[in-house]
Amino acid sequence: MTETKGKFDFAIDRGGTFTDVFARLPDGRERVLKLLSRDPQNYKDAPTEGIRRVLEEETGQVFPRDQPLDTSLIGWIRMGTTVATNALLEREGERTALLVTKGFKDLLHIGTQARPKLFDLEVAVPEVLYEVVIEVDERVVLKQDSCLLPWKDSKRIVTGSTGESLVVWKELALDHVEKDLRGVLSRGITSLAVLLLHSYTWSNHEKAVGALARRLGFIQVSLSSEVMPMVRAVPRGYTVCADAYLTPKIHQYLKGFTAGTLKWSLISPSILSGPAGGVVGYAVTSYSQLEKKPVIGFDMGGTSTDVSRYAGQYEHVFEATTAGVTLQAPQLDINTVAAGGGSRLFFRSGMFVVGPESAGAHPGPACYRKGGPLTVTDANLALGRLLPSFFPKIFGPSENEPLSLEETMKHFHHLTQEINLFLSSNQPQSHNNMLPNSQSEMSVEEVAMGFIRVANEAMCRPIRALTQAKGHDTSHHVLACFGGAGGQHACAIARALGMKTVFIHKYSGVLSAYGLALADVVEEVQEPCSLQYEQHCYSELDRRVEQLSKRCHDAICARGFTSVLVFLVFLHLRYKGTDCALMVTAAAHPSNSQSCLAGDFRGAFTERYMKEFGFTIPDRPIMVDDIRVRGCGKSGIKSVHKSKIGHGQTKPIMVTKCYFEGGYLDTSVYLWEELQCGNSIQGPAIIIDKNSTILVEPCCEACLTAGGDVCMTVSSDPHCTLGTQLNTVQLSIFSHRFMSIAEQMGRVLQRTSISTNIKERLDFSCAVFGPDGGLVSNAPHIPVHLGAMQETVQYQVFRKGASSPVFFVASRGHHADIGGITPGSMPPHSTSLQQEGAVFVSFKLVTGGIFQEDAATEALMAPAQYPGCSGTRNLHDNLSDLRAQVAANQRGSQLVGELIDSYGLAVVQAYMGYIQSNADLAVRDMLRDFAHRQQQQTGSLEVESEDFMDDGTPIRLRVQINKEEGSAVFDFTGTGTEVWGNCNAPRAITLSALIYCLRCMVGQDIPLNQGCLTPIKVIIPPGSILQPSQNAAVVGGNVLTSQRVVDVIFRAFEVCAASQGCMNNISFGSESIGYYETVAGGAGAGPGWNGRSGVHSHMTNTRITDPEILEKRYPVILEQFSLRPGSGGTGKYCGGDGVIRKLLFRNKVVLSVLTERRSTRPYGLQGGEDGAAGLNLLHRADGRVLNLGAKTSVSLQPGDMFCLYTPGGGGYGREEDAHRRPQTKRRRLHETFPERGSIFEYRMAQEGV
Repeated sequence: MTETKGKFDFAIDRGGTFTDVFARLPDGRERVLKLLSRDPQNYKDAPTEGIRRVLEEETGQVFPRDQPLDTSLIGWIRMGTTVATNALLEREGERTALLVTKGFKDLLHIGTQARPKLFDLEVAVPEVLYEVVIEVDERVVLKQDSCLLPWKDSKRIVTGSTGESLVVWKELALDHVEKDLRGVLSRGITSLAVLLLHSYTWSNHEKAVGALARRLGFIQVSLSSEVMPMVRAVPRGYTVCADAYLTPKIHQYLKGFTAGTLKWSLISPSILSGPAGGVVGYAVTSYSQLEKKPVIGFDMGGTSTDVSRYAGQYEHVFEATTAGVTLQAPQLDINTVAAGGGSRLFFRSGMFVVGPESAGAHPGPACYRKGGPLTVTDANLALGRLLPSFFPKIFGPSENEPLSLEETMKHFHHLTQEINLFLSSNQPQSHNNMLPNSQSEMSVEEVAMGFIRVANEAMCRPIRALTQAKGHDTSHHVLACFGGAGGQHACAIARALGMKTVFIHKYSGVLSAYGLALADVVEEVQEPCSLQYEQHCYSELDRRVEQLSKRCHDAICARGFTSVLVFLVFLHLRYKGTDCALMVTAAAHPSNSQSCLAGDFRGAFTERYMKEFGFTIPDRPIMVDDIRVRGCGKSGIKSVHKSKIGHGQTKPIMVTKCYFEGGYLDTSVYLWEELQCGNSIQGPAIIIDKNSTILVEPCCEACLTAGGDVCMTVSSDPHCTLGTQLNTVQLSIFSHRFMSIAEQMGRVLQRTSISTNIKERLDFSCAVFGPDGGLVSNAPHIPVHLGAMQETVQYQVFRKGASSPVFFVASRGHHADIGGITPGSMPPHSTSLQQEGAVFVSFKLVTGGIFQEDAATEALMAPAQYPGCSGTRNLHDNLSDLRAQVAANQRGSQLVGELIDSYGLAVVQAYMGYIQSNADLAVRDMLRDFAHRQQQQTGSLEVESEDFMDDGTPIRLRVQINKEEGSAVFDFTGTGTEVWGNCNAPRAITLSALIYCLRCMVGQDIPLNQGCLTPIKVIIPPGSILQPSQNAAVVGGNVLTSQRVVDVIFRAFEVCAASQGCMNNISFGSESIGYYETVAGGAGAGPGWNGRSGVHSHMTNTRITDPEILEKRYPVILEQFSLRPGSGGTGKYCGGDGVIRKLLFRNKVVLSVLTERRSTRPYGLQGGEDGAAGLNLLHRADGRVLNLGAKTSVSLQPGDMFCLYTPGGGGYGREEDAHRRPQTKRRRLHETFPERGSIFEYRMAQEGV
């Protein structure tokens, strides 16, 4: 499978809009071709049509479209296709049934229980891929030597592939399964996904079910133990469902493709993704083995931009989300952000906003003449950077007109008028003082240029996250640009990031297809493991690696490769007792006497761990979770094309006018195909290719390499001369920069911390504050942190010549234990603050650059002086995490300092104030709109509501709105007094809940900072449950009362019905173990949507531990985890259902529950019914059933089972109006879930705490 002489070789990327074709001709020449992926009037299949056209044009023969092609002319075909991705996006896969262990029919619906968008009250979550669920009454659990269940010895013991022993808790009864499978077949469903718990290590039950299903006539049977044998049932379940859902569609497409081209026996199809092909393309062509300068891949398309990094080896992720579905599969780490040529342009509350909404292919940008909105493409056209005369006439309703500059300018004139009206009627207010707005009216070109700059900054953020946030210097990279739109932005993005070189391959417009031709063929096999990486286990590791290597070798040989095979071994390693596993190769660490034969994985792991996290744990055993072998058949072609050597300077074909920061400049236009090797082009200039347009900006230089590629040298960014007056474009850019600083602080904190809560659960926030201590930006947006960031680990940053701090940075982390009366520091029955752990009113952690370890230790151990209390039970982790927070603050201080060096202190402080003012303005606009509607409907500008805690304590709210000012008074007078228990909520918690509600009601992305509260006056009576005394117990207020405050605010504004109103805090432990979780419930319905079932709502978004991990590490069996039918309130729109969660304990533990909504039900709105209250039951081993109430702590015996029934959400509207409910438009997944990659996964994990 290398280059075939005398034949045509094809590499094809079939994308959603275009299909790109790269062809190697028999004489060694190369051709590229781009055509529409769907054009049913002219051809059935785009890849077949591309091959046909090349063959016809090169051979002179006629190949009719209705006849198969002559395969004797073709050497090989490689194709990357979006057939599977599109089927996921549009939910058009095969009808599928899921067969799952009894008690877990809703496991994949609940998933991690976290919602994807924090402030989306509708909770738009991807639909599951299966149509029907069959529950199988079988059960396998891991054997635990400490298990004290009385009937454990009567069960069958088996050994899994990991070497672990398992107990067959419930044998499989195939006769019942057969009846259910026949029923599914009778409905016309022939694709089956099978997910049985712990099948990753013991697959016998899955294999038996699979054999039965195939015998009965199922066409596609996917077993989770075969598709991806990795621990964690939820992602493995998503993966096996995707396999069952998509495989028939891929086979169907390939069958149609081969019917139009050639027989299966003549081709070894390699189905790769287009974006992955692009990564291979730039990696092979842009990375120099001599210079070893890392490369950033920048692929800007119509709706999104893909960003990746290559530094001599491909960066993989082994779990990622595609089209809203989390898949366990090795894939290149390609980070997609919702910013592309088709991203829409908005002006909102004084801020320029680009995306994430996209115009799509239809109607497309305004210039497409189909009534579309303004987009980034329109901005480039308005600035003269796109030349309509060089585009085909394929636009307009009849698809026969050129790009319309007139349509673009008409839209921009309208938007410019709107912006200038805003500028003339709004005076920006800094947080403390008024700053004059001397910004004159903006021209159309200034507006378009502003949107380009904002779009560029949005695309810089993921690049910074891939480099700076991981310890790499961004400026030391090359920017490899490809895709249709990237060339117009490459110089500006490289300059903003300090990069000096931009590389654009001659096939940049079709680089994904070219990358497929360059790629090697890879086969990967993997199996789970449960060994320690120790001397006595090396022989077993070597044996299993040898077995996997043979499987890999045989698979590659079966695809036509008999030589040039390369094998790479990976071990999935983690320190014992942690969840942070790394997939490690020992390629750079040869084996020695203290390692296994595959290499020195201990050395490789500790080196990688140090690089990723900044420390190692020398005395901790290393565990092997998985073994993976990757086999590679070297088959990629080598490009030999050379450009003509020029003997003179190529002349431009024309000179046009382009707008840059300084105004219009004469810009030379060149055709790429006419350039010769050695030609040098000074910016400003435009280089035009058949598939892309490249902008060479002023002070940049482009030259043509010997290979025919364009290499641009980018000048440094000139010193900024921005004044302190508000510039609306700079406002958007500074918003991105401040958020980027907070994000990078978070990366440092996560890398250098040691505890599970911060390093692995990512339970922290980092923030930047202005000189007055007002919040400017924080990341991520953990709701309960929003109003409380001031009370945290802060750095006061001084500047030479300033007598007071010029700004502050801060970090806040969840320390798992800080003492008190119970392990975990979350007692359900605390009555004073001291019982909940260490208290810091004000404490100087660093003095003179020295970390105050002794004083911090004394403070953390101080709770031991109170009766029944202990000091911290994990001092080492506490101190390590505090040092990590100091390191994060130091990084934030450095980054803000660099910003001040670039713009000046006065400018940076001014924009800190402007960012706060922008949030202020957005909230005022929302309040004015509400006041207008409220006055029309009721004639009043006052609303009020109340709700009750389970103990009867009222929370009352009256809101008085000033329509003219867009301000409001939130008055909680009448709220109940401080309580004896721990449901008291400090004032900061109420402010956090208020900011969260305001952001939800604004309904669009705004800076979440102190400005949100500027138009709000909050009155909370001292001594109440919302402003208790200094020593009141508050742990329940943080996790329970905060939810009730949200319910009261949303009830006053009639936003939506109440969600479950509880976090369902469950913990259990003993002297040796401790576990804590919060559990989902039902979300409230609203005007136009049903509430989501089985999801966290409002002030929490915590992910729940996977069932297999829970049972692997703790003395518990999860008997059931499913939805609670009928618990959501009925109505025109129904509330979401709560969940049922049953925990059977295998040993003695102390169980603590801290819950609410056990007496008061979540309210319905506008005639909707209330949701069901929650219930906490204890089933004793002796048969007794006890109601535990809302808050308690109880000792459990082996065989006791805790049954949790969480509340449902309230309904919205009268049930009798349900038949008149308008059909709601389902949001397309590519519009709702456009992002992917490790950066996206990191943010989702961080917001899921």
